Amino acid sequence: MKKKRQLKRHPVIFGEVLFDHFPDGSAVLGGAPFNVAWHLQGFGHAPLFISRVGDDEAGHRVKRAMQNWGLDTAGIQTDGQHPTGTVEIRFEGAQHSFNILPDQAYDYIDAGLTQKAIGAMQPALLYHGTLIARTPAVRHVLNDLVTVTKAPVFVDLNLRDPWWHEDQLTPLLDRARWVKVNEEELGLVAKRLGLRPRSIENAARSIHANYQLDSLLVTLGEHGAMAVDSSRDLVHVEPGQEIEVVDTVGAGDAFASVVLLGLLEGWTTSITMTRAQSFASRICAQRGATSADTEMYRELMHRWATDNGNVQPSD
Repeated sequence: MKKKRQLKRHPVIFGEVLFDHFPDGSAVLGGAPFNVAWHLQGFGHAPLFISRVGDDEAGHRVKRAMQNWGLDTAGIQTDGQHPTGTVEIRFEGAQHSFNILPDQAYDYIDAGLTQKAIGAMQPALLYHGTLIARTPAVRHVLNDLVTVTKAPVFVDLNLRDPWWHEDQLTPLLDRARWVKVNEEELGLVAKRLGLRPRSIENAARSIHANYQLDSLLVTLGEHGAMAVDSSRDLVHVEPGQEIEVVDTVGAGDAFASVVLLGLLEGWTTSITMTRAQSFASRICAQRGATSADTEMYRELMHRWATDNGNVQPSD
């Protein structure tokens, strides 16, 4: 029981925080790790989010947003030489593309300041994506963080060209306990392993076994998601009802946040997947990857505490 209570109190989220800049001049706060930390805070857990921002107006906005939401800013470093992260969004007809700028503040996360923020904390788990590992310096900080904390690792693949290389995948996946991918990323990992699976399910089972994962989670867009868990059982969930999709940005981050919530709360794979899919669909029905609606998070936790899963919310 003591270990489960630790899990409720100590998730660490490591990665980028940035602004998506649109052609109309608007800028939206985000970054997959930031979005995940935001949702966990909304659900009543208090994650320590570790990142780095510039000593600029954008960096000040990040800190104000976190403070207003109740997120701990102890893990946010300030960089006087590099700007707060920026992604330029471009539209070509109905399609959009991302230009993730280099040499951003989050590319210079400092090892000493990271260890100071962690202190004597014993994280229940450590979440990170792949974009944050695009530079050797931050990969070194991340490696040290994993070694020092001995925290089980959740890796969220987010393979954005040109900011990843195949030879970086194996070290990241070798130390992971849980991995989340989308269908395209599943294929890339399978190719890296030299696999020629007959189906998505076979690919997922093979990758799960190869890296000896507790869980491999695969998001499938409008077709829902599936997971292979430690028993090698396959769980598949689909959107439960027709929704009017407003914005799919951040759906994967919403899904990941509830998977982490399930790990922290001790939910079964089936319950976790159902709730993660439901929350991802809910985020798709709004504009933006996060929500400042505290009542939404409370209502969901109350519903999940009283449904057939009979899982209680955090203290």
